[in-house]
Amino acid sequence: GRNEKGWQSLQCPAVEYIINNYLDGAQTGSTERLTPGGMHFRDSKRKVDYVLAYHYRKSTSQSSGGSPSLSQRPPSLAIISNGETAKTASPDAEVIDLGPLEALEEAKREQRKEFESNLMEAGLEIEKDAENKTQGLSFVRIHAPWNVLSREAEFLKIKMPTKRTYEITEEMGIVNKLSEIWQKFTKPLQPKVPQQNTTRMKHLSYPFSREKLYLYNIQDKDTFFDNATRSRIVHEILKRTYTTKAKNSMGINTLIANNVYEAAFPLHDGEYDGENKEMNERKLLYQEWARYGSFYKFQPIDLVRKYFGEKIGMYFAWLGLYTEFLIPSSVVGIIVFLYGCLTIESDVPSKEMCDQRNAFTMCPLCDKTCDYWNLSSACGTARASHLFDNPATVFFSVFMALWATMFLENWKRLQMRLSYFWDLTGLEEEEVREHPRPEYETKLLQKKSQSEKCKKACQDEDEKEKLTWKDRTPGYLVNFASILFMISLTFSLVFGVIVYRITTAAALSMSPNESTKSNVRVTVTATAVIINLVVILILDEIYGMVAKWLTEMEIPKTEKTFEEHLIMKAFLLKFVNSYAPIFYVAFFKGRFVGRPGHYVYVFAGYRMEECAPGGCLMELCIQLSIIMLGKQLIQNNIFEIGVPYLKKLFRKLKDERPEAKTNESDPSKPPQQWELDHALEPFTGLTPEYMEMIIQFGFVTLFVASFPLAPVFALLNNVIEVRLDAKKFVTELRRPDTVRAKDIGIWFNILSGIGKFSVIINAFVISVTSDFIPRLVYQYAYSHNGTMHGFINHTLSYFNVSDFKAGTQPEASSFEEDVSLCRFKDYREPPWSENQYEFSKQYWTVLSARLAFVIIFQNLVMFLSVLVDWMIPDIPKDISEQIKKEKSVLVDFFLKEEHEKLKLIENFITRDKQRSKNETRGRRLRAASFCQFNRSQRGSLTSFSSHHTDV
Repeated sequence: GRNEKGWQSLQCPAVEYIINNYLDGAQTGSTERLTPGGMHFRDSKRKVDYVLAYHYRKSTSQSSGGSPSLSQRPPSLAIISNGETAKTASPDAEVIDLGPLEALEEAKREQRKEFESNLMEAGLEIEKDAENKTQGLSFVRIHAPWNVLSREAEFLKIKMPTKRTYEITEEMGIVNKLSEIWQKFTKPLQPKVPQQNTTRMKHLSYPFSREKLYLYNIQDKDTFFDNATRSRIVHEILKRTYTTKAKNSMGINTLIANNVYEAAFPLHDGEYDGENKEMNERKLLYQEWARYGSFYKFQPIDLVRKYFGEKIGMYFAWLGLYTEFLIPSSVVGIIVFLYGCLTIESDVPSKEMCDQRNAFTMCPLCDKTCDYWNLSSACGTARASHLFDNPATVFFSVFMALWATMFLENWKRLQMRLSYFWDLTGLEEEEVREHPRPEYETKLLQKKSQSEKCKKACQDEDEKEKLTWKDRTPGYLVNFASILFMISLTFSLVFGVIVYRITTAAALSMSPNESTKSNVRVTVTATAVIINLVVILILDEIYGMVAKWLTEMEIPKTEKTFEEHLIMKAFLLKFVNSYAPIFYVAFFKGRFVGRPGHYVYVFAGYRMEECAPGGCLMELCIQLSIIMLGKQLIQNNIFEIGVPYLKKLFRKLKDERPEAKTNESDPSKPPQQWELDHALEPFTGLTPEYMEMIIQFGFVTLFVASFPLAPVFALLNNVIEVRLDAKKFVTELRRPDTVRAKDIGIWFNILSGIGKFSVIINAFVISVTSDFIPRLVYQYAYSHNGTMHGFINHTLSYFNVSDFKAGTQPEASSFEEDVSLCRFKDYREPPWSENQYEFSKQYWTVLSARLAFVIIFQNLVMFLSVLVDWMIPDIPKDISEQIKKEKSVLVDFFLKEEHEKLKLIENFITRDKQRSKNETRGRRLRAASFCQFNRSQRGSLTSFSSHHTDV
């Protein structure tokens, strides 16, 4: 019965329950009542809370003037041009069979019709565009009246402000004074937006209840729920509304997946840069937040949260705190780098290496074509290595490990503070209602259809059908095999680049050009790093798509589960892809070279590559800096700016085509807001934004011992990234659905894992890759005077050139004197020793010191991190006190309101009793006077009768 009433209201434009613009437009032929802003229905009163968009294509009979009732006929019937069906058609009627495409369009039209009917049954009000062309784009606008908003707000437990306000207790003492000084100092940096926390008063919030309307500060029912809350409520209804014609598919997401609707989105609050002088929240965000000219200002996080929802607000709050924390790490990194620059002249090992009086004749770098060389020719590399390989880098590694812990602890505190001010402290998991994904529903329907016979045989079973691990096993197996394959592919490509380096170095060494031969190492390193960067960028895009495909194969039930599985796969693949070349240079390059006379070869002719004379740390720094900067510059400028611009340009050119213009609406009519928003890019989630920053966080923390300037480049990138993301959300994307979230989810666990992993990595970088431990061991164990003099000679071993394998010694030597001994960097016994070329005692001493340093460094840093974690509470003291205070204020407020309500009821009862007493007393008085009157009448009659008797 309700369904019939809903469709009666749909077909009757006079009824206020719904306006159907198709019928209205068909009858009146006018659309001038549309508001210029495009934010309301035709009546300019009811607000558009949500928009559905779909493409339609009329069938042949409709477009040639057939009956409009065609859309109501089942697609399986043959439609007659005069409006009759084939079963009732006269013999003279012309029969037009629906083709496959037209039958599909009819099926979609029927599904839309039923879905919109069910939306009206749920209480929503709908306004539709007229389908007056052969094909085109149509919009369904949805408005939620007060009764629906209040019902759903109670159902979703949305916290709303009550009438009660209370003062937030300020921290006393030096902290409060420092806070006041900081606010005055940073006043020019504050965005000029209202609704900032400038006041110390806070509205007490409580989950909405229709039975307790007297508690809430309801001044106007139209504005009590803001736009974000209204669209969120409508979206919840859209997600749970089903259609029987689509096999009981649940929700708008399934219909979009089946192309019944093209898109569903809430509207922006208006234009952000139009000539309209009216200020709205979108324009305010653009002016004070989303412009590059506002890069120096703080973010209006409260306004971001109000406009985009808590989940997006949390992302920008996290990004802002991360960027702020990069400032002290950048300052310390610059100081460490400057220390290296200032102490380069006093560094004894690099002086010894550059001193040409020290005749260190080194063994050839390749077979046959390479000659002996003097160590002093590598002077520039040695001096540059000191910039990043000095005692200050050890301090910086410890500092960055503690910095990561401090950052995570402060984020937990800020997260708790935001949860309190955003009324998320009571948000429990069961309040976040998750609906099944369309793919899960489709798989479940297939399973139900396959087990139809079993269901009929077991009718007494009321257990709800769901997908089990057996249904997902094929997907899990494909996931496991695919991830192993992708990781193997990454390692294979890294190995391919290694082979390129080896073969290119060998080929360039054979060149007759002396300048080419002298720059072999620089040329090979630079080109190999660029190849690595290109491979990483390409694989990043491929792995993002592969991770999504693999996650869909698992068929997760909810969007939250889907997102978590996608994040873990994408992070694993991109982590391996981004850091595999860096791990090779840091820990494997130069470790398996062998020694002169017994080198390790690949492909039976090419020697494994060695580190530079100054060590591999310099090359690690080059590799890290180019990959980090290249990823940031190319991904930010090309992928995040260029690709959206090209997409926008392509859509513009597509709309300007002649065939596209024939289906456009009247160009004289100003475009409505839903048309402008539909032209924007759809919001696809925060995963790419987080992923980019998490990989950058890895660059900043994992190998910071080799590149102290990494925080500086990350800071410069993030200052732009904040405004880039802000501009994208405000100007280029459709408005996302507001999602409540009290934290950043699985990303925090990933950040915490990277922070702990960075301690291990930096310990090994310092102990294995750098020369810090060998220098320390030499200074305190082998130096005669406790200085670094003689360190270079100590690290070089001797080799007798007569021990070269036949055919590997230099063919032509440019050295004036015959070389009998050459040097190579390693700790080995000399050729005159009994155990010639075996590892020396110094080698085992240095190895023991390296392992001891790793253990001490890890335990020290882990202890300090735990200490910092213990000293900084997760919940700020003032917030925990405010939460307790809010609970007591809430109880007092409830008791007071209930007491006033009870008092009011008692007053009504007292008045009723008083009124009833007065009425009873009046009745008694009237009855008494009536009795007295009767008695007096009887007395007079008696006297009259006695008198008459006497007479």
